[in-house]
Amino acid sequence: MTTSTPQPDSHCNANDVFNVQMPWEIPYFSKAEEHVPEIDPHFHFVESATRAILMGFAQNRRVYVYGPHGSGKSSHIEQVAAHLNWPCIRINLDGHITRADLIGRDMVVIRDGKQVTEFVPGMLVWAMQRPIALILDEYDAGRPDVMFVIQRVLETQGKLTLLDQNQVITPHPSFRLFATANTAGQGDASGLYVGTQALNQAQLDRWHVTTELGYMSEEAEMHLLQRKLSELPSEQVQRMVTCAGLLRQAFAQGDVTTLISLRTLISWGENSLLLNDPHEAMRLSFFNRCDEVERSLVSEIYQRCFDVELI
Repeated sequence: MTTSTPQPDSHCNANDVFNVQMPWEIPYFSKAEEHVPEIDPHFHFVESATRAILMGFAQNRRVYVYGPHGSGKSSHIEQVAAHLNWPCIRINLDGHITRADLIGRDMVVIRDGKQVTEFVPGMLVWAMQRPIALILDEYDAGRPDVMFVIQRVLETQGKLTLLDQNQVITPHPSFRLFATANTAGQGDASGLYVGTQALNQAQLDRWHVTTELGYMSEEAEMHLLQRKLSELPSEQVQRMVTCAGLLRQAFAQGDVTTLISLRTLISWGENSLLLNDPHEAMRLSFFNRCDEVERSLVSEIYQRCFDVELI
């Protein structure tokens, strides 16, 4: 990655770019670097989440975004970064990410034709030294030893001490830190998100901004699908969104245990175009992963919207 522009060199109005009101202008980079995400022209910014994320970029606040799967948590951060030309990378805190992956380790490398042992920084250390927005995905699924490594960095000017190297890493002025999770850090009572855990309260306290991002309203989902999948008939889009809303109500009432996300809704539309058959697309995108006991209810809801039996 090049670092020809280590600091934001321009400012923009949040209302002009994101259609949200903020009391200050937002810094941005006039030139895009290699790690800047691509802009999705059809992306829909949710005001509350966008405002929280802009606080992270403009005021260097640590932002924790949580909500159900497929609601666009990581995408919101990436798309804000894309419009600001802010380099952005994601790390998924699955069970295989270790302390050494974040901090670094001694490795054998070739220097002048000879094997030598030297310290190779991990992703966290590498990102901290650059103008990068770092997203920690699946934050509530991280291993405890990994989470404690992150805790010190959560301070606004948090420095990271590398004990093995007798070195203190000072964050780059344009380094930003975000996290996404399916829970608010209190654990998962629904049983949907296996592997998540309750987070250390001292660590949660270090996140300056916490925001919830749920699924869009029916109207917003319709507009998004119509923009993203313009070849779909408007009537079909309306029925799809209505069906998704009824399935979510059934989930909220405890009648079904599989939640249909915005991501699934988009996959359903894409598969519908590929197959020219919305009903088979529904089976492949959502119905086939529902519990067999619940499929009759899902089929009944679907029939109400499309007048077609899935079973």
